Amino acid sequence: MFATNENHFKVIRENLEGSRPCDESVFSSVAVLAERLEKIKRNPMFQGVDFSCEAEELACCEMMSAIC
Repeated sequence: MFATNENHFKVIRENLEGSRPCDESVFSSVAVLAERLEKIKRNPMFQGVDFSCEAEELACCEMMSAIC
């Protein structure tokens, strides 16, 4: 099923709030939004835009699980 940006945000928000377990959907949403963020940051106006500390930590967990 195709997930919209709103769905990706919802999945990540629910995980960070503790109402959703850290599962493949969460990691998939983090990966999609991280890729989109990198595209946005190519524009000099948005180079300073980043994930929140909590979302950044989740993204790092996603990268670590991909390695293992």
